Amino acid sequence: MKHVKLDRIDLKILRELQKDGRMTNVDLAKQAGISAPPCLRRVRALEEAGYIRGYHADIAADKMGFGLTVFIQVSLVNHGEADLAHFGRLIEAWPQVRECYMLTGDTDFLLKVVAEDWESFQKFLTTQLTTAANVNHVKSAPAMRRVKYESGVPIEDKGGPPGTPKE
Repeated sequence: MKHVKLDRIDLKILRELQKDGRMTNVDLAKQAGISAPPCLRRVRALEEAGYIRGYHADIAADKMGFGLTVFIQVSLVNHGEADLAHFGRLIEAWPQVRECYMLTGDTDFLLKVVAEDWESFQKFLTTQLTTAANVNHVKSAPAMRRVKYESGVPIEDKGGPPGTPKE
């Protein structure tokens, strides 16, 4: 993977693609203020360097029948590398777990789980998660509604201080 030193144009490309990954190269080039061929070369270089990991559609969970989102704090009994790796493999095998983060402190993992309804969530909780080897404690927090969602990261224009609105 080659290293790319990000300049203002690269940041603009990343910002625009993060907003709309289906944008055509011609439209992206216009937004970035360059012509299409160098824009495509820059996008490919950003992909090769790992800044752009992929493109995906943001699917509405509720439209697909997943009306319940629950955040779950999980604490394990043992914290050896093999134990953590085993739990990670379990998480990978459970499709209803959409995100998982290893944490420090009292909670070892934070899971974002989607379910069709309370019954399906309870089934997952009682037949898979709480019965999994090495799980010590589970604390669930159902989401009432999503207040904010932005994918990716804030990409600031290097021309001003962070948090300053641009354009």
